[in-house]
Amino acid sequence: MKTCCAVLSYSMILADTIRAGMEVTRTVALLGITSTTLLPLCLLKNLSSLAPFSLVGVAGMFYTAVAMAIRYFQGVYKLAGKFLVDVAKNYQPQFGELGASAALSPNVFILICMLSTAYMAHFNAPKFYNELKNNTIKRYNTVVGTSFGISVLLFALVGSLGFLTFGSASSGLILNNYSTKDILMSLSRVAVAVSIVFSFPLAFVGARDGWLDLLKVPSEKRSNALLNKATFAILSVITLIATQLKELAFIMSFAGATLGNALIYIYPALMFKSAVKKMGEKASKGLRREVPFALFSALLGLVMGSIGTKMALGML
Repeated sequence: MKTCCAVLSYSMILADTIRAGMEVTRTVALLGITSTTLLPLCLLKNLSSLAPFSLVGVAGMFYTAVAMAIRYFQGVYKLAGKFLVDVAKNYQPQFGELGASAALSPNVFILICMLSTAYMAHFNAPKFYNELKNNTIKRYNTVVGTSFGISVLLFALVGSLGFLTFGSASSGLILNNYSTKDILMSLSRVAVAVSIVFSFPLAFVGARDGWLDLLKVPSEKRSNALLNKATFAILSVITLIATQLKELAFIMSFAGATLGNALIYIYPALMFKSAVKKMGEKASKGLRREVPFALFSALLGLVMGSIGTKMALGML
């Protein structure tokens, strides 16, 4: 389910991005990109060929961050700014007077829940390891550490620049806030679309394999024909849902509050407790002492998830 939410978010981003660039409806934009590009990519059986394009996607995200920084420092989206007149009223900058105290608002749990979704990549970890050249644990750790470091830098930079430019009016997809007549940001839409398109199959494979695991389909029976049928079915349902949902922030925060918190805080703690219990007398004192802390982590995740879910539902 978590991977399905990720794929659904990707579809919604592509629908909004292409719609803005081509001036067509979200539905037409999404059906077009899904049938001509996403479906063929999701039918691939080996995703290693997408590696060069993933690098292009990363470069595109860096370009977007630089473009956002340029527009922020130029001030063209401030009051009486060059492009402000072209921005819908609900997307125009809105700033309050609470300052840093706003971080104590319950609304901060929406951001926390989104962050629970932002760094999810566990579902493809085995595939990445198996397809890594000279796949030693040391090299794999280097790849993971570098990738997450770059992701943290980009997410923090884009999130900060977006909020500093548009404040509380920031859209779940920040590019929606920028004028369609802004060439610099229009190129960013293209860059983001390219990045999402070539990241889409990675998340989709995790979703498809997850459903096959849930249905207890053994690996030896996962023929190309079965995988193709599963791809058509799952992608069709996700595309249909994406044409109906428009609030990306809701999907990200709700998925983070429920599934994300469960995967990060609750399930690992319960698994650790169970593992220590099965060890019996062989479990060290240190491991047994960690159990209460693990359960506290699970309780913390449950509380944050409950508050985040309530806040997310309030966005509907």
